[in-house]
Amino acid sequence: MTITYAYEALPVAEWFRRNREIAGFQNSARAMYQTVRELVENSLDATEPYGILPNILISIKPVDESKSWYSIYVEDNGIGIPGGEIPNVFGRVFYSSKYKIKQHRGVFGLGLKMVVLYAQSTTNKPIAVRSATIRSDKIYEYKIMIDTTKNEPIIIDRREYNNKYRWHGTAVKVIIEGNWLNSKKRIEDYLRRTAIISPYAEIFFKGPDMELILKRRTTKMPHPPEEGLPHPKSVDVDTVKQMILENPKSTLMEFLMNNFDGIGEGLAKSFLEWAGLDPNKVVGGLTQEEVTYLAEKLKAYEGWRRPRADWLSPAGAELLEVGARSILGAEAVFAVTRKPSSYSGHPFIVEAAIAWGGQIPPVDKPILLRYANKIPLLYDEGADVARKVVDEFNWQNYKVKLPAPLAVLIHVCSTKVPYASAGKEAIAEISEIEEEMRLALRDAARKLRIYLSRKEREMELLNKYISLAKYVDEISLSLNIITGIDKDKLSSNLNKLIEQKLGVTIDDLVKHVASLPAEGQNVGQ
Repeated sequence: MTITYAYEALPVAEWFRRNREIAGFQNSARAMYQTVRELVENSLDATEPYGILPNILISIKPVDESKSWYSIYVEDNGIGIPGGEIPNVFGRVFYSSKYKIKQHRGVFGLGLKMVVLYAQSTTNKPIAVRSATIRSDKIYEYKIMIDTTKNEPIIIDRREYNNKYRWHGTAVKVIIEGNWLNSKKRIEDYLRRTAIISPYAEIFFKGPDMELILKRRTTKMPHPPEEGLPHPKSVDVDTVKQMILENPKSTLMEFLMNNFDGIGEGLAKSFLEWAGLDPNKVVGGLTQEEVTYLAEKLKAYEGWRRPRADWLSPAGAELLEVGARSILGAEAVFAVTRKPSSYSGHPFIVEAAIAWGGQIPPVDKPILLRYANKIPLLYDEGADVARKVVDEFNWQNYKVKLPAPLAVLIHVCSTKVPYASAGKEAIAEISEIEEEMRLALRDAARKLRIYLSRKEREMELLNKYISLAKYVDEISLSLNIITGIDKDKLSSNLNKLIEQKLGVTIDDLVKHVASLPAEGQNVGQ
């Protein structure tokens, strides 16, 4: 018997269409949430890095309820997409502006194409795109699908209009199979958490049975990330090979200085001497074994400078405090931004904020809000290292006795966030990141402890004042009978004496009463 083996290559677009669950499109409820998330993130990436205060409009409408078809529309006021690039941006997998070494919300621009693939897999409807760049005379409209065999865009329709009002931005409409009832809460949580870390954004959302307006709370924006070069510890053999193909005539000395972050002439010489490599050897002439040796030595050398954080854009403590206070309705928020650190040659910054009291309900375990590159992470909380850090934290050392009205926000920004899975919903247990999370939480908790200590002192003073003040009228009346001095004058003098004794005015104490915890709840509980 003759056995015939049939082999074929699976095109990349077709592979992602068949395996859409790896990008979060495993069911109709998750897919609806994921579609909103991908489109909103693209809108933020089209505005924030360019100094544009984001205005984002989101609308979800039922198209055919018997089939669970919904249209999702997202419009922004960003920099827009050049007309000729729109088909590739929406219709070619692994075609993106996100391949530079700097912080991005997305990774490869893959999520946008997954939206298109999911739409045509479930409703067979094209994605509709309208866009205009800043100062463009034209507005371009396309209806696009993806040819999964060729990984190419299929242009269903194309139009252009005069841009007489000088509008700029991108508007996207897609029809998908979704589950509004099961995704409603997730979408609302996602938008509110986005408003916390991006309080400079204005978000308008209209769903089938709800509206949500998240107004801009500040016009201050974080500094945009810069583009940079890879750190020598972050590269592998294939990356070094690609660099050599692009710079075949460079010497090893030139190759190191021109293609890696933080390598000057002196550092390059020290490394090459340590590795036993000829500085004048042309990289194009390296054998496969020599390329592998070079990549291994780049990772092993301990003399490299730490990666710079210029290509990172943390939210900043001030914006975290503004966002958490306004969206969570917290009584007080304490935020910190740690200094840059690195893992495996990738720079990262950890930020933490603790929100206390106000509208936050008492909970047995702190409410955790997780972010990566300013993206709210809503799923897989149990697999996230942040959950581990918060659960292991000794809150009693900081005057917090659970249950307590406590929420914790942890944000990791990096050129390469180490996600625990392809779904990008949880951060893996990287020791350097875990330690920075722990230190950031400790820094924020110290501020909380100072605040709670002050409130304890206020409570003590208030109790002392109440204890003394309740006798003022009785003592004033007795002294009035004995001395004949006016009772009101005696009361005023006695109150002043109490203020001197306590070291605080009665008016100040009255003001503090309004900010004290609810009746029956002490500051540490």
